[in-house]
Parts: sequence; C-alpha cells; structure tokens
Amino acid sequence: MAQRPSLAEIRERTYKRRDSWWTVWLVDPLASRLVWLVAPWRRVTPNALSLGAFVLGLGAAAAFWQAEYRWLLAGALLFHLGFVLDCMDGKIARLNGTGSLFGTWLDYVFDRFRVVVCSLALFGGQWHHTGKTLYLWLAATVIFLDMFRYLNALQMQKVKLTMKENLTAAAATGAAGGAMEYTEETDEEIPLDGAEARSAIDVHGDFRARFGGFLNFRNFLLRQRIRAHVFSGIEFMMFVFIIGPVTGLLVPVTAVAGLLLLAFESLLVYKLWTTTRTYQRRIAVL
Repeated sequence: MAQRPSLAEIRERTYKRRDSWWTVWLVDPLASRLVWLVAPWRRVTPNALSLGAFVLGLGAAAAFWQAEYRWLLAGALLFHLGFVLDCMDGKIARLNGTGSLFGTWLDYVFDRFRVVVCSLALFGGQWHHTGKTLYLWLAATVIFLDMFRYLNALQMQKVKLTMKENLTAAAATGAAGGAMEYTEETDEEIPLDGAEARSAIDVHGDFRARFGGFLNFRNFLLRQRIRAHVFSGIEFMMFVFIIGPVTGLLVPVTAVAGLLLLAFESLLVYKLWTTTRTYQRRIAVL
C-alpha cells in the first residue's frame, strides 16, 4: 500500500484553480477526504470511480422513477454522491498520475449518459404517475440543454484554439517579429486598469471594455476559486436532479435552471463574438 498523502497535499495537487461554486462549496470538502481515504489503494483507479459514479447515477434514476417524494430524496442523494465520485476520479488521476486520454473520454460519455437516463427516469416517472405530458417535454428539454451546453463548449474551444494559432503565427512572421504573445482569460485576477504586457495579443479587450464592472465580480470569484461562469452545466444538473427533487418543485426549478443556463450560454456566445471581432482586427494589423 502506498503512503497516504496529507489533506493539505491533496488540496494543493488535486484542486482545480477554478471550478464551479457547487463543486468548491458542496463537493470538494467531502471528495478530498474520500481521496485521502482511498489514495493508497492502487485498485481505486479513475476509470473505476467513473464507473462507480455511473452506477450511482443508475441508482438515482431507479429512485426517481418511483416518483414518490421519499424516493425523489433518495435519488437526489444518490445523484450527489455519484457526482462526488465523478469529481474524485480527476483528483485521483492528478494525485497518482494515473489519468489517461481514454479515461477522459469515458468520464465525459458516462456523464452524458447519466443525464439522459436520470432525465428520462425523473420526468418519465412523473408522467407515468400523473399522465401530464408536460413532464415529457421537460425531459426532452433537459437532455437538449445538457447536450447543447457541452457541444457548444467544445466548439468554442476549437474556435479559440484556431484564433490562438493564427495570431501566434502572424505575430511571429509579421512586423511584430515574434515579440507579441497571445493571451486570453487566465486563472489570475485581471487588473481593472488593463495593465497587462503591452506586447500581448489581448483578444478579450473589447469585452472587458464594455463590461469593466464585470471584472470586480470575476476577481472576487477567483479569490474563492470559483469560475465566473456561475451557472454552467454542473449547476444545471444539480438544480434539476437535486434541488428540484428535494424541494418537490420539479417544474419551476427546472424552468429557472434552463433559463439561467441559456442566459449564461448567451453571454459566452456574445463574448466569443466580440473576441472574433477583435481577432479579425488584430490579424489584419499583424
């Protein structure tokens, strides 16, 4: 058995510099202690934890299908515990160096399947017991929004990577002679006066110029290790599969969660649009 690391070491080596507020406040405190407990056991691999999280997700779906409040509570608890395991797999991978590209794919696919199965079970169970077709529409909406969120994130990442490659290449071969360096959103606080290196290719300048007050809020969140995208796919899942069942307000909570997700995704799309406009001007100059 390997030596057990300290909790401080686990936090330092496994915590992300930025994460969702749900993870920072409600998952990491428990997940880090569970990692401390199982870290010496090499059989506890990231892939095994991903599989365990998916199994708990299936258990949550089975409970959701019963539609009674006590079963909804059980399903919410199982879903949260599954998410804790889902966070542990990445921490174990970073701590023990046992991560893999296949494991990244497996974790992503299990997460999406878990959302589909739990959506069908949660809202399908309500439809089965009440006969209200509204729940079928909610199931379809939740599945669509979850897929849209993660497909949109992947495509945005591709666009940003393309801009980075083109700007870096243009700076290296153009009049700038390679003195300029591409920069984008980082894990560090952004000074309100924009005092970044003058030689940097800042593609987010237009967005920050229009929403300077946003930087105060962003910097506050960063000091708490929370990312500025405060309602992402994680918060959406937790509201639908935990807050909704616990409060018994499935319809209003799901509706509010969907609207918040769309609002923040719209903000990301707008930010990407302003970034591409800045990119076009900078690439022309370079």
